[in-house]
Amino acid sequence: MNDHSSLTIRGIGAAPGIAIGKAFPLELGHIPVPHYRLFGDQAVLDECKRFEEAIAEAESDLEAIKRSIKSEFKDHARLLEVQQMILRDPSIYDESLRHIKEERTNAQLAVIKSLRRAKELFNSLNNDEYAKSRIADVNAAGDRVIRILAGQNHTNLQDIHERSVIVAHDLSPADAIQLQAGSTLGIVTEIGGSFSHTSIVARSMGIPAVTGVEKALRLISSNDLIIVDGRTGIVIINPSEAELQFYANRQDEIETYLKQISKHSHLPAQTSDGHRVSAEANIEALEEIVAAKDNGAEGIGLYRTEFFFMNRMELPDEESLYRDYHDLAELMAPSPVTIRTLDLGAEKLTAWCPMLEEANPALGLRSIRLCLHYKEVFKTQLRAILRASAAAHNIRLMLPLISGMDEIYEARRIVRDLQAELSRKRIPFDKDMPFGAMIEVPSAVAMADLLAQEVDFFSIGTNDLIQYSIGIDRSNEHVAYLYKPLHPGVLRLIKQAVDAGHEAGIPVAVCGEMAGEPLYVPILLGLKIDSFSMNPVALPRVKNLIRRSSMKECCRFVNKVIRMRTAQEIEESVSKLVMRKFPEEFRVFDPNWTANATAKKSGS
Repeated sequence: MNDHSSLTIRGIGAAPGIAIGKAFPLELGHIPVPHYRLFGDQAVLDECKRFEEAIAEAESDLEAIKRSIKSEFKDHARLLEVQQMILRDPSIYDESLRHIKEERTNAQLAVIKSLRRAKELFNSLNNDEYAKSRIADVNAAGDRVIRILAGQNHTNLQDIHERSVIVAHDLSPADAIQLQAGSTLGIVTEIGGSFSHTSIVARSMGIPAVTGVEKALRLISSNDLIIVDGRTGIVIINPSEAELQFYANRQDEIETYLKQISKHSHLPAQTSDGHRVSAEANIEALEEIVAAKDNGAEGIGLYRTEFFFMNRMELPDEESLYRDYHDLAELMAPSPVTIRTLDLGAEKLTAWCPMLEEANPALGLRSIRLCLHYKEVFKTQLRAILRASAAAHNIRLMLPLISGMDEIYEARRIVRDLQAELSRKRIPFDKDMPFGAMIEVPSAVAMADLLAQEVDFFSIGTNDLIQYSIGIDRSNEHVAYLYKPLHPGVLRLIKQAVDAGHEAGIPVAVCGEMAGEPLYVPILLGLKIDSFSMNPVALPRVKNLIRRSSMKECCRFVNKVIRMRTAQEIEESVSKLVMRKFPEEFRVFDPNWTANATAKKSGS
């Protein structure tokens, strides 16, 4: 192996960690789809029956996989239920039968047409990563049916026992939950993002994963040695000796460090001088609860409820939502769980609401505005949350993108009406369920003192707050460089919101990406944040730094940096503090250090 044989490709870091091993390309192969016309009514009836039998067999296969899942990963069976729902969704099931009957076409082609229409709906969702990742569910369900119709067997990943890195175009939920944690060293897929089922399962199982690696199957051959860096999104094919040695050392360093700090991740998030904060998890599906608990989450600070609305072609019913929220509350009891109401824009809901022409959807009908516009949708979700609140009395309700008092007043009125309705029907609910607001836009910060008088807690969504306050779209490559969490204006807005909340006697959390970045721990502590809520895998590192920080020192530090004029000044000050106080954290995880060290070791 020489220094010129390696090839570095990049994707999206979906599950952190480093994997080094032989590649196992998962080539499912092309499924030939015949195209022929049916003659005679009997032929149409026979083809409809063949389609219905294929659907039933696909459902049976998924049910068998659910039964075979190891007990510690039983929560992942919910991912298979999504596929099962898709199989019977009218837009797939009824439409396929319609194509067969009206167009007299064969079953495979009928399914292809139905799937194409369903995927067009998702593809129209304004390049939203979360929505587009749901296409994987439709593809997987359709692929299974088409293979059954073609007489082909579906790949069973449980039969792969050799320790290897799985390389695939994509992994369906059924594929992902069959992965064996002992034999699957890492995952590389050509499509998908950080919200895909593959990413969720990989993170919960501790398997490093990189998604969105274009042409991975074309570039990676069977038994190629590859390196997967699930944090940076780097994949190296046939690495040089220098690269191999560097990443092997990095792997050892990271694993040793994480093992060491994970031993203490269940201890309270309390500073060295006795100041207590809460460290909670952001999750979007129940299967992430295992990872949250394993990493020391003291509650769920943000439960994203969009999953159920984005995975179907029609609205979820109240019972489905109730079961989901009820299970969440019981699984986390007695720890608190914060359920955020639907946080989507109208441009993403074409499957079940009229398509709106909006020049700028980010400033349009989204989040609480959408909920108050489609009140029946909002009421369905709120009834489910209220009913679930009786399970363990640990649910907190949170409204996203609050911009003023009118939204709070109207949401409060709807909740009161629903509470009265449930009382009349003698359906139990938690009468003292906390009611909170997300602070994500400058207007909410400007009137935070007034909002604080109407709610029980604040949660600052730093991702949107940064974008709206600086006026940039971080997905726009031309201005993404301006996305600065440590921008002086952003820090001042956070401080203003915290001060207003505390003056009114309510706690203030941060649930944006800032909360999960260890580098920002001294800043957020110094700003007197009460609760940090983050991706579960970030918890051990953040809790470790909280426990080793002095609250008094962090407050002095923030009092100094809050007067600085540029983000660069603040970034440099924070880096110096972290290097001085937590040198091993900086050395093991800082991406700049990693890049420089790689260059030196490779002789470049």
